[in-house]
Amino acid sequence: MGLSWEGYMLVFKKLFSLFIIYSFIGWIIEVFWSLFVHKKLVNRGFLIGPYCPIYGIGCLLLIILLNRFKSNVIVLFFMSIVVCSFLEYFTSYLMEKLFKARWWDYSDSKFNINGRICAGTMIPFGVLGVLVVYFLNPFLSKVVIFSDFVLCILVLLFFIDFFISFGIIENMKGTITSVTKDSTEEITKRVRELLISRSVFHKRLIKAFPSFKSSIDRLKSIVQGR
Repeated sequence: MGLSWEGYMLVFKKLFSLFIIYSFIGWIIEVFWSLFVHKKLVNRGFLIGPYCPIYGIGCLLLIILLNRFKSNVIVLFFMSIVVCSFLEYFTSYLMEKLFKARWWDYSDSKFNINGRICAGTMIPFGVLGVLVVYFLNPFLSKVVIFSDFVLCILVLLFFIDFFISFGIIENMKGTITSVTKDSTEEITKRVRELLISRSVFHKRLIKAFPSFKSSIDRLKSIVQGR
């Protein structure tokens, strides 16, 4: 027999609770990594709030798809690399197609694939998978589940944040396509200046993604009148 309505709601509440927690943990990781690398605090992530959904989605995928490999840590390690690398590549591709911009770029890193993923991120993905499946999720799944009231507030805030952020990025895309300059360097500089001047949210996104790369070839074609 399938789950009852109450059963489905319980599963949803647990999964969304874990999604928010893992997204928040991911945000903390990104913030401290930025502090370590760039020596400054930056509100990382696509959304305005303190969470990085790609971490939440990634951890849920690890839990759902890879729990069957829990008995073999080596297989779990490499399967975690596969799952997380696919997610990162797909996310990069999708966001570039939607917003005509590259949000992160590993082109200068060794053993990269189209600048979307690289060997330097794959090993941490494997470690993350082992930590999540063996240690973090068994603990969180037992102790973390938000009340109905808190969960409703979190769902509402998350989707409000998502649509506001999506609108901001759409606005940024329009700014990017309207800029014309006589060199790539000047174009990129002008784009950043325009976006930073638009609003505090635009400024936050630029700071969150310092390697944010406009579609340079597209801008070049605009400059050259193609």
